[in-house]
Amino acid sequence: MLKAYKEYKASTLPWNNMIPSHWIEQRAKTMYKKENRPVQTKDDVITCFRDGIVTLRKNRRTTGFTEAVQEFGYQGIRKGDLIIHVMDAFAGAIGISDSDGKGTPVYSVCTAKGDYNNFYYAYIVREMAKTGFIQSLYRGIRERSSDFRFEVFGSQLLPLPPRPEQDQIVRFLDWKVSMINTYIKAKKKQIELLKEQKQAIINQAVTKGLNPNTPMKDSGIDWLGKIPNGWRVGRLSQQFEIILSGLDKKSYLNERQVRLCNYVDVYHNDFIIDSMKFMQATASDSEYDSVLLEEGDVIITKDSESWDDIAVPAIVDEPLINVCCGYHLAILRQKYSSKIIPMFLFYLFNARFVQIQYKLKANGVTRYSLGYQAIHDAVLLIPPLDEQKAIIEYIAIRIANIEKAIILNERQLALMQEYRVQLVSDVVTGKVDVRKVKVPEVLDERKEE
Repeated sequence: MLKAYKEYKASTLPWNNMIPSHWIEQRAKTMYKKENRPVQTKDDVITCFRDGIVTLRKNRRTTGFTEAVQEFGYQGIRKGDLIIHVMDAFAGAIGISDSDGKGTPVYSVCTAKGDYNNFYYAYIVREMAKTGFIQSLYRGIRERSSDFRFEVFGSQLLPLPPRPEQDQIVRFLDWKVSMINTYIKAKKKQIELLKEQKQAIINQAVTKGLNPNTPMKDSGIDWLGKIPNGWRVGRLSQQFEIILSGLDKKSYLNERQVRLCNYVDVYHNDFIIDSMKFMQATASDSEYDSVLLEEGDVIITKDSESWDDIAVPAIVDEPLINVCCGYHLAILRQKYSSKIIPMFLFYLFNARFVQIQYKLKANGVTRYSLGYQAIHDAVLLIPPLDEQKAIIEYIAIRIANIEKAIILNERQLALMQEYRVQLVSDVVTGKVDVRKVKVPEVLDERKEE
């Protein structure tokens, strides 16, 4: 078990009030300098990601970025440099470059003036971000961003343990975080497999029915193939009203207070219920009347930064009190003449043939979006109502244990992620002493990336 240091003293660090008694504090500007290297012809673009990885863009992904027409102000970056993203430092975009390359002028490229472990100080600046301290220095105009220029960074006091201790802290965290990351990776894979198993059950039931021997007929649509006799093909717009919400999380005077069901609520929950902790917002009378959620409404994500997260469904499973649908979402509300039960529609949106339709229609580069017409035109399968009811009951029974396993694994994953964050925080700020911990030889994940 890790133990605390024997003696502590009060610090003047606004984000960490105590440090080990033998540590000192020093201004960042006396420890680091800002480089401004020329770009070399062979340099590829380096990106500083919010998870602290700083690497060649081609090493992770090549899409979803805003490309510069001309690379004005780009600067040389060398392996081992401490990189701070001026605008996204508040969100953790701080790390050590694992490659030589070039970066946008929005990066502060820092090198040590003395004998300091850059990896330790990357941990420290990310800790400053995690505590909200960098965000408190907000000087920018973009929502949820900061302007953490080198001059601002340079004026901050940083803890200064002895160099051997810095090295030991980094070695210890490389070891422990590597072990935790292995567990997290395995747990994510397990959750992914469970979700695939759940989707396979739903997909089979809503596209082929429950009787494997049922006669099939041509659907009339080449890509859809054959469907059970007695089923028909229809358009979403024939069965459900489509309501696009423009209500955001901002609050305005002289508007009524509402609870806001937002993108995250839908993305993380199959069922929207009244006891959920909704965000508080305000709505005008016209907004309130148009996007007030009703029992049986199916809600889908219509905008997302990820193509995979388009048209994720949730269903309002009970009456809600004063809950409105938020921006980036669409409400699908059953028409009086509809031949589709809302719960069956929810399961249809989990089927691959519906998901693929929407993913192909999503427009965008850095952000993907579904317009009204794209939602309107979706092709659906419509079994008789008695079959829909039987399929709904069958799916609920078949996936019950799978859903329990998913919830259990997600809880375990969240706990381990929280433990990783807390462990890093405790070690780099001196709350626990790792100087005498024997660290085995471990693979350096920074090199593996």
